[in-house]
Amino acid sequence: MIWILFIGLVLLFLALDLGVFNKNAHVISNKEAGIWTVVWVSVAMLFSVAIYFIYKNEWIANVEGLTPSKAMIKYITGYLIELSLSVDNIFVIAVIFSSFKIPQKYQHRVLFWGILGAIIFRAAMIIFGVTLINKFEWLTYIFGGFLMYTAIKMLFSGHEEGYNPKESFLYKQISKIIPVSKEIHKEHFFVRENGKRIATPLLVALIIIEFTDILFALDSIPAILGITRDSFLVFSSNIMAILGLRSMYFFLANMLKKFEMLHYSLVVILSFVGVKLILAGFDIEVEEWVSLVVIGASLLFGILLSLLSGKKNTEAE
Repeated sequence: MIWILFIGLVLLFLALDLGVFNKNAHVISNKEAGIWTVVWVSVAMLFSVAIYFIYKNEWIANVEGLTPSKAMIKYITGYLIELSLSVDNIFVIAVIFSSFKIPQKYQHRVLFWGILGAIIFRAAMIIFGVTLINKFEWLTYIFGGFLMYTAIKMLFSGHEEGYNPKESFLYKQISKIIPVSKEIHKEHFFVRENGKRIATPLLVALIIIEFTDILFALDSIPAILGITRDSFLVFSSNIMAILGLRSMYFFLANMLKKFEMLHYSLVVILSFVGVKLILAGFDIEVEEWVSLVVIGASLLFGILLSLLSGKKNTEAE
């Protein structure tokens, strides 16, 4: 019942977003994006109170035997992990939109359908991941090692500045299967040209965004599984972060260079969760509050370091 209510709530949020608040395509200002970012973060934090009462009243199967307060902390920790990992996702989305020259007024529509698809894919991957890790305990070592490998790779590679979606294997395959128009046709994904139905750059951008989200989920889902194996906590924290991704994108897209140091926060977070997963394989548990403090402190330190670095660069210029 709780699952149905939660999914219904998510669908209601999405319907209100596209059907009411963003019914007409328009350029989203930094002020509007900032307000909506605060709204989505506030909704996600308020939902942690709902988590407390859900587990207190045993309205859902408590597979890990969590106390209401522990369930609440695990949800918030998972949410912060997903939110922090979204920063790299935002960078790639910005590159995709720039490559296909998608006007800002139509980007929200692409992200809306992208997020709807992400919810479906994430649900399937979470169910599959939780089932696997509960059935095969040794996978905790694999997931832990993978997260540590990702952290090390991220530390030495940095952002993929040279990424070009139009040179990707996926784009080349899409072009072979579906004829693609070179022009933007307002907010349409398909149009008719010379009697033929062809795709617009908006559809191609949407498909590539969906694919990249699946790749990012390979990092974020094992990371959250390092915090909890409770399917509902993993799913709800993941989806709440995804719902706020659009507003965060419009808020941060033009300021990504100001938050470059957050990259190192992600390295710390992924490394910590990777170690935590490996320790769990040896029956060594890290307290929930420790995970929350480490992740929260890493994000705060990355933000402060970015702001200080940006200030020094501005003074130097």
